[in-house]
This record gives sequence, C-alpha cells and structure tokens, in this order.
Amino acid sequence: MIKILVLPVIVLLVGCSGAQKLDLVQKTPQSIKKSTVNKVASKISEKKPDVKEKLLFVKKILLNPQECLVPRLTAEEKSLKRSVALLEAYLKKWRSVKYRLGGSSRRGIDCSAFVQQAFKRQFNFRLPRNTYGQVKHGKTIPKSKLKTGDLVFFKTSRRVRHVGIYLKDNKFIHASSSKGVTKSSLNNVYWAKKYWKAKRLSFKSSIFFDEVIRLGRV
Repeated sequence: MIKILVLPVIVLLVGCSGAQKLDLVQKTPQSIKKSTVNKVASKISEKKPDVKEKLLFVKKILLNPQECLVPRLTAEEKSLKRSVALLEAYLKKWRSVKYRLGGSSRRGIDCSAFVQQAFKRQFNFRLPRNTYGQVKHGKTIPKSKLKTGDLVFFKTSRRVRHVGIYLKDNKFIHASSSKGVTKSSLNNVYWAKKYWKAKRLSFKSSIFFDEVIRLGRV
C-alpha cells in the first residue's frame, strides 16, 4: 500500500529537469501535499525506521522542494572549485616541509621555489626561479580583486621579498621561513602589514586549470 501511495510522487518527478520538478511541486496545492504525506505516514509502523526515513525525504520534497535542488555551478565557479582542489592537493603533498633558503626539494624549499614548482607541476606553467623574476610576470591587481591562483607578494624586510599563491577566503599557500610549507591568512597581523602587491598570470600559452583536470591530474 505504501508503494502505491508513493508511486505518484515518483512518477511526478521522474523525467523532469530540476526546474520542472520544482515548478510541478510548487503548483500542487499545499493541502494535497499534506494529505498525501499523511496517508503514507498512517501506513508506516514505528517498527520500520528505514521506511520512516524515506517518508521524511518524500515529505521534504513535497513541502520544501527548494531545499532538495542541487545548485548549478557556472563555468567560472567550476573552474574556481577545480583550481582550489589542485592547489590544496599540492599543499597536502608539501605541508610542513621545512623552509630552506635556496632549497627546492623535500629536504627544504624556499618560497619562490615552492611557487615555481606548484605552477609547473599542477598547471604546466613556467615561472622564474626567484621572487624578483616572478613579480615581473602578469598583471597587477588590487587586493580586493584576488582570485584563486593569483600571486601575492610581501616585503618582509628592506631587501627581502616573499611570495605565495592565493587560494580563497583571504588564505594563501606558501613556504614560510618559520613554519615551512603552510596555509596562512592575509588578515594575519604580520602578513597584512607586510603585504606588497598581487599579480594575475596569463595562461594563454599554457595548459589552463580545466585542461589539467581533463588530463586527470586531480
């Protein structure tokens, strides 16, 4: 009997797009929705928690269809999500590797080598080995316009420059002289004070993020 009552709901939803499902459910009078749910509920025994759980899901679809729709991502949002995944995967491989000036291996690595290797291995994009060379690439952008993959630069002393890769939510990944490879916040008092500029690279001559995904790198 339960299957017979639930069947119309399934038939209603199968073969429709997300927008069509929402439209169909929204046009159904609330009294009919509640009546259908109540009929199903009356047939369910407390000794069948698995069936009861299914009922709650059906009830949610009927009475609150908006909550059941999976939001559609734009091409830019998909690219952003994939880019973050690539950078986080790289961070995971290198996290806590100690800082070593001039280093470029797991025995120790400096900030510019970390950035250079991240872009070469994850995005097949070549950058100069040192920070002064890297800062000459790309277009300067305001801090408020930062996007995943942008390079962020800092003046840590009169002559020393530091570089990292912007991730999201004001976070960037880098090889810190005190913590090694890590993730830090631009809102941190130290980094906020030392912030210098940001650069956005051009990937026209390289494999871009989505292409890297297609090739199965992540």
